[in-house]
Amino acid sequence: MSTKTRLGIMMFLQYAIWGAWAPVLSEYLLNTLGFTGVQVGWIYAVLPLATIVAPFLGGQVADRWLASEKVIALLQLAGGVVLIVMSRITSYGTLLPLMFFYCLLYAPTLAITNSIAMINLKSSEKEFGGIRVWGTIGWIAAGWLLAAWRYAGQSVMLRGDTLFLAGIFSLIMGLQAFSLPHTPPKKEGVNPFAFLEALKMLREKNFLVFVTITFVVATELEFYYILTAPFLQSPVIGLPAKSISAVMTIAQVAEIFVMAFLLAVFLEKYGMRNTLAIGALAWPVRYIIFAIGKPAWLVIASLALHGFCYVFFFTAAFIYVDKVAPKDIRASAQSLIAIIALGLGRFLGSLFAGWIKDTFTVEGVTNWRMVFIVPCALTILCALAFVLFFREERERGKAPASA
Repeated sequence: MSTKTRLGIMMFLQYAIWGAWAPVLSEYLLNTLGFTGVQVGWIYAVLPLATIVAPFLGGQVADRWLASEKVIALLQLAGGVVLIVMSRITSYGTLLPLMFFYCLLYAPTLAITNSIAMINLKSSEKEFGGIRVWGTIGWIAAGWLLAAWRYAGQSVMLRGDTLFLAGIFSLIMGLQAFSLPHTPPKKEGVNPFAFLEALKMLREKNFLVFVTITFVVATELEFYYILTAPFLQSPVIGLPAKSISAVMTIAQVAEIFVMAFLLAVFLEKYGMRNTLAIGALAWPVRYIIFAIGKPAWLVIASLALHGFCYVFFFTAAFIYVDKVAPKDIRASAQSLIAIIALGLGRFLGSLFAGWIKDTFTVEGVTNWRMVFIVPCALTILCALAFVLFFREERERGKAPASA
């Protein structure tokens, strides 16, 4: 089996795990276990919290102490066991700490899977998109598999099926990780603390500008993830609740198309800086359409911009970090950007988006125009700051793929 095929399977499983529980766990917690909204909010908040504290440790282990594929295997095998145990838990007091423990195991793999893929590709700019797209396909496939399981009937239903399915995916990935290309740590002639070297990258002006803008854009990501569904269901757009999940897959379909067919072309033709700039500019375009709120078909069609927003900014950002990071700290550098974007950005963005919605909601009626003007204004400032202050850094060279 080729290296690309093994890396593609890795990405498929990595995001199938997440996609098996994230979209529907709230429904299970609210309607089956009877948790409150605040309790559900905390269950979801622990992944961003874990992404703040765990990736540096995972990156340190992969960069200095243990081969990356073994780190992934151990974390996913342990995570799979925890998920299956969680599927049988009904107490909030037990489930919350278990969820946090599970997220501490899962969060480092988000960065390490990016790192191991880029290290073992000849050109991350040309090939990473084609590998990462299998993650989005895995996310969608997990949702369809769970739906098919539930349609099969009560005789095969299982309490906590969403967590159980995620656990099975995690165990499969743990075993599959042993087949990944051997990617050993760098032990000789380097600082033993790789995460400190990654932090030193912030001394460089362009990297600091890049990280700062990435953080702000990541906070606005939550306006899409948290508020789009209730916005589409509101009288402004008027979609029925049962069709929301299907309509929102427009974003994932667009993400697959952009990642598989456009990312490499744009990076080669327009370069990293211009591709990131296009990604930064796509964000305010989407939120302007949301703020206007009509016609409804245009709002729904604008969901496709998620492909450009996410892929041209965040996926390209991971490739950019791979280009500029010293070759012996790539896992830690990927961990740094994961902490900024997926940890701090999404955690604070969740609180910010909820606060903005409450601010513009009076007697149960939300002024969606005012809600979406806020991320629109902030992403316009980010796009302008990026174009004015960011300059692409020179590539530091790639390490040869380990045999």
